[in-house]
Amino acid sequence: MNKLFARAMLVLFVLGGLVFAQQDNSRQVPADNTKVNQQDRNKNEPTADQQKENSNDRELAQQIRRAVVKDKSLSTDARNVKIIAQNGSVTLKGAVKSDAEKQSIESKATEVAGAGKVTNELQVAPSK
Repeated sequence: MNKLFARAMLVLFVLGGLVFAQQDNSRQVPADNTKVNQQDRNKNEPTADQQKENSNDRELAQQIRRAVVKDKSLSTDARNVKIIAQNGSVTLKGAVKSDAEKQSIESKATEVAGAGKVTNELQVAPSK
């Protein structure tokens, strides 16, 4: 009987901790890029899900992504920017740490896609 009571108490303790943890998580601060993401709801703004599935655009985006990821001097944020290829043109979106990162990514994209084919919408994030 004591073992059964001990197990029941253990289960109640664990479940109580899970409920408390879930309640505590509900007070988390929302992501600070929520306002920036509003622009993706604009039908005229290109988003990653609008990228064409043709092989040329996929290859173009892949080549730029490889060049960006290969550059270890870039921050994690910079290596994770959105690269959207549509009909041979490329749009870059996201936050980077500095103007130098912004220019570096645009340069890599232009090298792959060609001059006049890159729209740079990257933003320098304010330092924390």
